Amino acid sequence: MSETARVEVIAIADLPEIRPGDDLPGLIADALAGQPELLPLRPDDVLVVTQKIVSKAEGAIVDLTGVEPRPEAIAFAERWDRDPRQVEVVLRQARRVVRMERGVLITETTHGFVCANGGVDASNVGPASGQVVTLLPRDPDASAAAIRRRVRERTGVDIPVIVSDSFGRPWRWGIVDVAIGVSGLAPLEDLRGQADADGRIMRSTIRAVADEIASAAELALGKTARRPVALVRGAHPVRGEGSIRELLIPPEHDLFP
Repeated sequence: MSETARVEVIAIADLPEIRPGDDLPGLIADALAGQPELLPLRPDDVLVVTQKIVSKAEGAIVDLTGVEPRPEAIAFAERWDRDPRQVEVVLRQARRVVRMERGVLITETTHGFVCANGGVDASNVGPASGQVVTLLPRDPDASAAAIRRRVRERTGVDIPVIVSDSFGRPWRWGIVDVAIGVSGLAPLEDLRGQADADGRIMRSTIRAVADEIASAAELALGKTARRPVALVRGAHPVRGEGSIRELLIPPEHDLFP
């Protein structure tokens, strides 16, 4: 079996409930040290950290008790059984509203992500559940870089880091985890111009490697198991100082403006 024919995903245990101001990179490094069977880290390792704990540690949280919704948010919430305060937060976070109908609110965030509710989330927020929502991190690439730096300092091994979040997909039910921040890897693998297995030159194939790794990690993390960090071993991404911006389709290439 070749080294690229096997990928393992290992959830990292013993992370506490994350609160605003916590030293998340240090806590992750501590948790890795607490699983000696994973050490030493390997060059083909990638650490995947869920957005929720990054947002909580960075204080990207809104207390709904102080939110005054605008009339548009109230009307939409009443019609579709939504919390008007949460709708208001989504609208405040939006660069633009893509769709707002049938109870679904799709916006473009300041990062350039187009997603449901602008990444504003009321689930898995901790003891204040029902009173607060989390926002996306202000700079997910920087968040990933800070975790990568601390893990490198503690372990002596430089491994890439992905910050992941759950996104829906056009024309398909269900959510999958995708990358919203990266450090230490190229998020895309451009195969255009290379030959496929039959020798045919590929003209349009670009692999979203960071998204694939994030989605694989979610299979071990789950949504309700309180496992927010995973080590993906054996994916062999191309190393480099990539940015999540590389994954975003520019407006001039949008077929559905």
